[in-house]
Amino acid sequence: MSLNAVLAHIDADLDNSVSRLFDLVRIPSISTDAKYKAECRKAGQWIVTELKALGFDASLRDTPGHPMVVAHHMKAGAKATHALFYGHYDVQPADPLEKWTSPPFEPVRRKDKDGVERLYARGTADDKGQLMTFLEAMRAWIKKTGGLPINCTVLIEGEEESGSPSLDPFLKANKKELSCDAAFVCDTDMWNAKTPAITTRLRGLTHEEMVITGPRIDLHSGLFGGPSMNPLRVMSKILGNMHDKNGKVTIPGFYDGVTDLPKATKAQWKALKFNEKAFLKSVGLSVPAGEKGRMVLEQIWSRPTAEVNGMWGGYIGEGSKTVLPSQATAKLSFRLVGKQDPEKVRKAFQKWVKAQLPKDCKVEFLGGSGNAGMVMPEDNRFVQSAAAALKAEYKKQAVLKGSGGSIPIVKSFRDILGMDSVLVGFGLDDDAIHSPNEKYDLASYHRGQRSWARILAELAS
Repeated sequence: MSLNAVLAHIDADLDNSVSRLFDLVRIPSISTDAKYKAECRKAGQWIVTELKALGFDASLRDTPGHPMVVAHHMKAGAKATHALFYGHYDVQPADPLEKWTSPPFEPVRRKDKDGVERLYARGTADDKGQLMTFLEAMRAWIKKTGGLPINCTVLIEGEEESGSPSLDPFLKANKKELSCDAAFVCDTDMWNAKTPAITTRLRGLTHEEMVITGPRIDLHSGLFGGPSMNPLRVMSKILGNMHDKNGKVTIPGFYDGVTDLPKATKAQWKALKFNEKAFLKSVGLSVPAGEKGRMVLEQIWSRPTAEVNGMWGGYIGEGSKTVLPSQATAKLSFRLVGKQDPEKVRKAFQKWVKAQLPKDCKVEFLGGSGNAGMVMPEDNRFVQSAAAALKAEYKKQAVLKGSGGSIPIVKSFRDILGMDSVLVGFGLDDDAIHSPNEKYDLASYHRGQRSWARILAELAS
């Protein structure tokens, strides 16, 4: 009966909750630009004030960068589930401003031509609207029942869009206070507007930059072309060997720690009937170029990649300049899965390159450390609780999906605080996060609140 009252309150209070979101969105909390430092602090303090009004023990904690919001509501009893809820109040810069149809920090609620009502402004989806979904769910529980059904800790950071440099040191310094049974992260998306999702797989990432040097200076191609080794030719040949004809990476040891997708997971992903042709057509392509015999979703969500992000050398200006360059440079990135070790992958790549290097060339590597991939067990009770709550709200099973990208906070929570994370979000792939005209569907905001209210109830049971 309590849950029904909470859900009814969320429905009745939707307009007020949109107004509160708009108050937060109006604060231009751009963490990457030093001139917005005060605005970042203002956004953090706004959240602290809201949480204090709801009865949380909330404070703004200083870091070497932007402050953290930390809040606790510990009134459900010593044996109750204790969950941490994470989000970030900082946003991306709004440039280019001329591409916005309305000012980026003057939020607009608008019904578009397709009949869908949307909220437009920087941060509506990433991540202010998302974090407000669980804050509003908590508000409804407290308003209608006098408290929360579980013990809650809230951690909202202000540097996610600038690499979270203060986060790991803060977690280590406050490990005892922030360690909970599980973390819930609301910074992901749904499968589609009517189908919820829980992200259970994240790919890791490591970078490499390599510089191949041949002759000590650029050479005249007429005088030296032929007998002289051209670093660009060397570079292109080596990188051209990085994949075989079936799209598999040829670096020895690259697949160490990679396992095949469980049959049940593969069957679920296949049942989604993802339109691979439309996916590629949207970016002007038509033929899948990854590992043959694997679905596109499988390639993106559960397989590692080795990609060249840039390659250059010699003359690239207007017109021609007939030289053999002294150096060739390439930047690469490796998306990692399973138990692949970022440092081992880099060392394997370096050894592989050196084995193919001609006598008159040398190579220098300028890459750095990376993050391993993460897999959250799908039989984890917190994942199952979230899945049950989402099914109750959307009347269909939540997709247990992967993400082609990386969310380093999940690894930090596991490594530093010793807890797994459940990634539940209500964004859509057309929300234009990081771009002009960022938006959040009103239905995403509304049903996100209802979903978090149900998740709190499931965690309590």
